[in-house]
Order: sequence, then structure tokens, then C-alpha cells
Amino acid sequence: MTVGAVVWSLRGMALAVVVALGAVLAPSAPADPLDELLSPPREIADAMPTPLGDPFYVPPIGFENRVPGTVLAARPGGTGVTGVPLISTELLIRSTDAKDQPAPVVATLLMPATPWTGDGPRPLVTLNPAIDSLGHRCAPSYELRMVSSKLWMAQIPLSKGFAVLVPDHQGPRQAYAAGLMAGHAVLDSIRAAVRTPELGLAPESPTAITGYSGGAIASAWAAQLAPRYAPELNLVGVAFGGVPADFDMLIHTMNGRDAASGIFLAATLGLAREYPEMLALMNDNGWRLVRVGRDFCMAAEEFVGLVAPIPVQALTDVPAPTELPLIREIVAQNRLGALPPTIPVLMYHGLNEWWVPLAGAENLYRDWCGGGTQVDFRVYPGEHFIVSTSGIPGAYAWIEDRFAGRPTAGGCTRFG
Repeated sequence: MTVGAVVWSLRGMALAVVVALGAVLAPSAPADPLDELLSPPREIADAMPTPLGDPFYVPPIGFENRVPGTVLAARPGGTGVTGVPLISTELLIRSTDAKDQPAPVVATLLMPATPWTGDGPRPLVTLNPAIDSLGHRCAPSYELRMVSSKLWMAQIPLSKGFAVLVPDHQGPRQAYAAGLMAGHAVLDSIRAAVRTPELGLAPESPTAITGYSGGAIASAWAAQLAPRYAPELNLVGVAFGGVPADFDMLIHTMNGRDAASGIFLAATLGLAREYPEMLALMNDNGWRLVRVGRDFCMAAEEFVGLVAPIPVQALTDVPAPTELPLIREIVAQNRLGALPPTIPVLMYHGLNEWWVPLAGAENLYRDWCGGGTQVDFRVYPGEHFIVSTSGIPGAYAWIEDRFAGRPTAGGCTRFG
């Protein structure tokens, strides 16, 4: 047996392991698992997350005719584990997907119950968690309704009296890594929150955006898109860290590599949900994996990556799929850097990253600085998960300075 044959045999074994894991990890088993394993259907609907069966998430007829940022429905939301008395409101909002088509998105507004005593309207922090998942049960609005402390970082701004907005920034198809979808979702969520007086905010409420890793994708894209998509918002700054700025780099650092491979495959499927033309490239193994993992949350993705680190090339029969003009165009459309923000930016990144290269953040820093954006770039010791915690105090202190109207250093600065 040749080396190539051995490699493909091992990939087949890995896929078989994933399919077996799917029987345990997937929320529901298919009606006829044997037939669908041997001859998987190739329906776009099978690549989408399983609906929750909650009518709140279904937009009303004609919603596409409403302006982006319109509140379509509202109900009491979840708070997660919190030490701050809150009023939580879950909003269904008219937004726009990656192809400029109408799409409904959900966001949860966490409002401190105590009155705001500062100058002007109450500030708003838009917190974009690292969802990095494929199922609706992984979205922040769902997790906030559980007894969960995953969004503990929201307690920092809430304790200071700031409102906190948590968008389900991956959109209605849980399109992880689709930057345009995420940016639109964040900006329209802010529009909905500040345009609805009953919620306690005002159109001129100073607003800062923050997030890490997958949440940094949403934060950075919102900053890029704001000047042309939502110029009326009073955005005072964006602070994010660990940003996967360039999908091209991740092909070399995450694809087929341990736990990272599961995250990378999820990001690939997330993009394919916004660009379904990618699905036509998949072979039967690809469709088997799509059906099994369509509702995975991040922990399941990482576990599958550790057990069966499958490269994306194993899911298609097309030679060199990442070099196809179709894929090159989609990757280019979702690369950060081409649209410099007009608000101050704080970026932070780990010096010892191995999944999300520091070089990607450095390129973004140069691109935005070259376009006139004020960027404070901080490089901290540690890798991705360490810096996800160690970078938070600096990010929130920087946000407080923006709300207080303190001047930035001006131009571009780098620390570390």
C-alpha cells in the first residue's frame, strides 16, 4: 500500500469515528441512519442548524420590507448567572446577511435595574462572545436563559451601570466565521437597542463594541462596516482580541491540527451556510460530517478535532480546493483590513499563539493604520486561551476611557 493510500485510509477511519461520535453528540438521530450514512442526501437544508421550534425566532410575514434595525418582536430574556440586578429583554431584529438579503437576528439587552446617574444617556457595551459553534443551542440568547456563567465578563460593565447588549452575531443560520453577516448583526442589534426608548437607551447613547476570537470577528467587522452601513450610531470605540483576521493563515495553523481542526471545520461549514455554492464541492464524506455536526457547540467541535483531526481536503474530491477561484473570492470577502474604521480601535493578541497567528493581527494593524484608523495594538505574553482572560481588564479600562471622553494617544501605537 502506498503512503497516499495509507493517508486516505486513515482519513476514512477518522470520518468513521466522527460519524460514530455523532450518534452520541448530535441532539437527534436521523430517521434511517444506515441509509443516510451509506448514501447521504445532498440537501442544503441538511447543512443548516436544527430549528429550536420556538415561534419567537420566526420573523413575521413581510419583515424584509422593514428597515434594518427594526424590532420585530420582544420578550423577557435570560440573565445567566449574575450578581447585578437586571432587566433582560430578548429582541428579534431585521438585519442583513452576507449577500445583502434580509435576515432576522436575535440580541439580548441586559439593563441594570438601578437608574443611570452619569452625564448624558446611559452608555452601551456591545459584547460579542466567541460563539464558534453551529447549533442554535450554542447562541448567547439561549445560553443566557440557562443557569450559565459563560458570559461572566458582562458583569464588569454591568457593575458600572453600563447597559450590555449581547447579539447572536452568527445570524439565523449560525454562520460562524462569516464576517459580513456578523458585522451586520451587531450593528442592527445596536440600532434596535438605541432606537427603542422603552428599553432605557437613546439614539445618542455612547456605544463601544468588544469581543474575543470568534467574537473579535464580529466586533472588527462591525467597526469596518459602520461608516457605510450604520453611520448614524454613536460608536466611540471597538476593543477586541485574538482576532482570526485572515482565513488563509488558518488553513496552515488549524486545518487538520488536533482540537483546532474541529473548530476550523466548523468555520468552513459556517461560511458555507452563507455561501451555499461551497456545498457543491463536498463529497459523500463531507455531507456525512455536515449532517453529524450541524448542531455542534464548541466543546463538541474541539473533542471531535482531538479524536479525528480531519483536514478540509478530505471532504471534497476537487484537487486543491482552497485554490479554486470560488473559494479565493469568498475568503477575500471575509478577510479583515480593506475597510478602515473611523472610530478608535484597541487590538490585543497573544505573543505565543499557535492557532490564530500574530501575523494576521499585525497585518490588520498595518492595513487599518495605513487607512487612517487610530489603533492601539497590545501584544501580551501567552497563547490564545490565556490572553482571552488576561486581556479583558485592559480592554474594559480602555472602553471606560472612551465613555469618559478621555483622548486617545492619536495615530497608531504598539505595546509589547
